[in-house]
Amino acid sequence: MTEKTLLLVDGSSYLYRAFHALPDLRNPAGEPTGAIYGMVGMLRRLRADSKLNGGASHGAVVFDAPGKTFRDDLYDQYKANRPSMPPDLASQIPLIHDIVRAMGWPLVMIGGVEADDVIGTLAVRASELGMQTRVSTGDKDMAQLVNDKVVLFNTMTRDNAPIEMMDASRVQEKFGVAPERIIDYLALVGDTVDNVPGVPKCGPKTAVKWLSEYGSLDGVISNADAVKGKVGENLRASLEFLPLGRELVTISTDVELPAELTNFDDGLSLADEDVPSLVTLFERAGFKTWLREVRHKAGSPEASQAALADDGEGGQFPATTAAQCVTTEAEFADWLTLIKAAELVAFDTETTSLNAMQAELVGLSMAIVPGQACYVPVAHQYTGVPEQLDRQWVLDQLRDWLQDPKAAKVGQNLKYDAHILANYGIALQGIAHDTLLQSYVLEAHRPHDMDALAKRHLNRQTITYTEVAGKGAKQIGFAEVALDVATEYAAEDADVTLQLHKFLFPQIERDEGLLRVYRDIELPSLSVLQTIERNGVLIDPAALTAQSQEIAERLQALEQQAFELAGQPFNLGSPKQLGEVLFGKLELPVVKKTASGQPSTDEEVLSKLAEDYPLPKMLLEHRSLAKLKSTYTDKLPTMIHPRTGRVHTNYAQATAVTGRLASTDPNLQNIPVRTVEGRRIREAFIAPPDASIVSCDYSQIELRIMAHISQDAGLVAAFEQGLDVHKATAAEVFSVPLDQVDAEQRRYAKVINFGLIYGMSAFGLAKNLNIERSAAASYIDRYFARYPGVADYMERTRALAKQQGYVETVFGRRLWLPEINSPNGPRRQGAERAAINAPMQGTAADLIKMAMVKVQRWLQAESMRSLIVMQVHDELVLEVPQDELATITEAVPRLMAEAAELRVPLLVEAGVGPNWEQAH
Repeated sequence: MTEKTLLLVDGSSYLYRAFHALPDLRNPAGEPTGAIYGMVGMLRRLRADSKLNGGASHGAVVFDAPGKTFRDDLYDQYKANRPSMPPDLASQIPLIHDIVRAMGWPLVMIGGVEADDVIGTLAVRASELGMQTRVSTGDKDMAQLVNDKVVLFNTMTRDNAPIEMMDASRVQEKFGVAPERIIDYLALVGDTVDNVPGVPKCGPKTAVKWLSEYGSLDGVISNADAVKGKVGENLRASLEFLPLGRELVTISTDVELPAELTNFDDGLSLADEDVPSLVTLFERAGFKTWLREVRHKAGSPEASQAALADDGEGGQFPATTAAQCVTTEAEFADWLTLIKAAELVAFDTETTSLNAMQAELVGLSMAIVPGQACYVPVAHQYTGVPEQLDRQWVLDQLRDWLQDPKAAKVGQNLKYDAHILANYGIALQGIAHDTLLQSYVLEAHRPHDMDALAKRHLNRQTITYTEVAGKGAKQIGFAEVALDVATEYAAEDADVTLQLHKFLFPQIERDEGLLRVYRDIELPSLSVLQTIERNGVLIDPAALTAQSQEIAERLQALEQQAFELAGQPFNLGSPKQLGEVLFGKLELPVVKKTASGQPSTDEEVLSKLAEDYPLPKMLLEHRSLAKLKSTYTDKLPTMIHPRTGRVHTNYAQATAVTGRLASTDPNLQNIPVRTVEGRRIREAFIAPPDASIVSCDYSQIELRIMAHISQDAGLVAAFEQGLDVHKATAAEVFSVPLDQVDAEQRRYAKVINFGLIYGMSAFGLAKNLNIERSAAASYIDRYFARYPGVADYMERTRALAKQQGYVETVFGRRLWLPEINSPNGPRRQGAERAAINAPMQGTAADLIKMAMVKVQRWLQAESMRSLIVMQVHDELVLEVPQDELATITEAVPRLMAEAAELRVPLLVEAGVGPNWEQAH
């Protein structure tokens, strides 16, 4: 007989974690809902996932009751340092409680004790009844409850890490002690959150060591005189408090339960959802997707209608796809006739790889009306696979339609599909729409993958790739997926793409600015980026290999020097060993701690310590060189395409919220330019014989955009007159004639100019310039006095962002700021800084895309052999034959400067050289 399972949720723990982890979400009335959203999402997942809930028939969400507990009576400083609950969290609690109950969860709160004690008591009672207990919590104190009947798990993991069940062996592994020793462990290390002092300087390692040596807290207390050193003195000074500390961290398991909870079947049975109540509650919270789902569950005609997305033509989209697997020439001919007559066709490819330059075509899908689509398999390979149409024959039949610029096509990330077709000599044209870009233009801050879009906009749960191909080590290639399964998956992709277009594009059409960004910037950029990626760039593998060897020798020397400074060898790549050396042996000051309470050794910490100590400075240099070696000098030669002999990056068009491109595999945007090693890597990006590299770069583009947006008379005048804007700023801030500005004053002015664009405070400016904060504040005041238009722009922009939740670029791109009204100070201030900077970064991103399109069209119109081989930040890099050099260096800077007309002139500087570094 299968054991029953009790599922307990530590509601109080999750409340706080959800509140601080999620953005500042609000309902239409402006009320905060972030903690509610986090709680509801977790509870829905728990009920739906049998692997997590263990098939539980009983359960409860347990919250702390308001008021004092017995621990406050034991120790008046208990939780004394904990701040009061934020008002924006407190206001969400009543609605959370109502939703929990409506979702079918028993809700438990008992006065005078904490949620932990209630959970502990229920777990013990369940064990007595022969039940298993699963506790969902993020509280480490709960580890003391773990036994053969009780396990813990945490659904709020970082970066979507796998959720693991914490049994006794995992407790031992994580804490170094068994569950029955967790109370002793906590008493020794203390609990800063609850203000329970442990033994000063007794960290986890020391506590584990003592408990291993003496068996228990009582054993540690009995042998306190044997413990040497300062920590021994601290232990002996803590002996009087330790018994009380143990009592404070001990979870009570004998709480008097209300009568309704004494019988689990009556008080703790998980119930079905109260759908009418959830409709009302989700409406109030503004949870649109969940509201559609529960309405659909209600089964009423109105509810069913609401569960389907509007198709933009007064109806609803079909909820499923009628999929046809095309395996005969006659079936294919029918579809070919249909797509040639259609106004718009959704098109998608299925392939062997995500590497577009190397992937092979396995099949393709098409849709012309919502709810119907076909899949044409051409290269599935597995035992017993049915006969398929020949791949080359299918492509030949489709070639004219695929290459017809008048045959309108829509896809999800058609840049990838264009590469796949190019692998077979077909130049995809007629790209009329792309749903990835539509979503990006509408909501750059949200996910744009098809599964997410379908869920968000169509209320449709799509078939995922892992459902058809598996995951991890057992994942198969798409060519091995059975045709019936592949057909359902691939046809749905085309159908959903068509539906998404019909849902998203009308929203873009209604806004002139969004339409301009989509139609005139993003869509044209798609094809140009595909061309640039296809062009690739030549690199010199021999030069990189030689540099890699030199870096390896330098790393080895740095490692030996680090060993000497540390007085012992250690693994420089191990945060644990590094922490032991820095903070244990060398006793350097702890700057900050990790989430697990260990001293942090991240780059920020090492940079701070490097100001005063040699070893951290050496470690930073080692890290920097090791990253260069692994990311570039070692890796780039392996990324040369065997067919083209070039390196082909991927420009992710829909990643950065500002509109900037993101270069990946390899990342060509992060090669450092301020170090000798970084510049040497750029030297390995070369031109072929009888050609040169030409770099065309916008000069001070963001400052020029600031002048345009702010309309500040002083800044505009400086650029119109062709002045050195940093010298002009220095002259204003330091009140000296322009011709008397010295190099140091210009450097200060440059930091001020760029710092204020990024929202730098007086504190940040003082730190950057290594001056007093008062002096930095004085410089900023003088800057704003001389450039009042900039100060006015910043104030207006902050206010507008708070009012509408977004800011815009000069060309209409919307830059969303979800945290602009957050109650969390640092998050809100970060959003305010982004509000000021995003219009400039975003406008610069728009400009380089517009310039890129303009230049590429000119190259094609003039039948030039020159190629754009890279786009990096505000720079276009071209590979230019010698006989076109004069034409390119004159025309490309001019075309880039003419990409848009601002209140100040755009200036583009061109450089020429045999490699990227010398051209830059």
